[in-house]
Amino acid sequence: MKPLFVLLATALTMPAQEWSAPVHVLHELKPCVTYRAKLVGSHLIIEAAVQPGWHTFTMDNEKRASEKLAGKPSLGVDQPTRFELTGGLEPSGWFQSEPRDFSKPQLRWFSWGYEGKAVFATKVTRAAGASGPAQIGIRGQACTDKTCRNIDLTLELPLPAPSAATADPEEVKGLIAVRQQDVQN
Repeated sequence: MKPLFVLLATALTMPAQEWSAPVHVLHELKPCVTYRAKLVGSHLIIEAAVQPGWHTFTMDNEKRASEKLAGKPSLGVDQPTRFELTGGLEPSGWFQSEPRDFSKPQLRWFSWGYEGKAVFATKVTRAAGASGPAQIGIRGQACTDKTCRNIDLTLELPLPAPSAATADPEEVKGLIAVRQQDVQN
């Protein structure tokens, strides 16, 4: 067993992976969804904290709905979550939390999304000389049973000094690949 001071010294020398300042989607001056992001090695991780009574949608919501509709018309499709990275980060394949099915097949309304918490992640490459901060444009929709709010905000992410590649961070374990049709980088 290692002495306590060795474990503490190791913990103090490990780089902390800091979350960005949060940005909020508001409805009647109250947050309905809060986003934050961080870089862990070469992974960008974005977390959405969805308030009770609200839900938001997958990055591939349109693709999933199109597959279920198989060419049939629909009353509409909820807006997917989209991220646009600028300021020196280039994404490479997105992943997301396993979604919940909100579909109402009898109405030909198909939708998937999140309540509580959702995590989105991608491996990123940094442009030469990029020192940040990077900007993450977030677009989408958050809804209750009675109302929806469009999401259109920008999260600023300070870029720490580049670090060596590490194993996949804990936050990306269990995420699923985003279906490609609707992904915008």
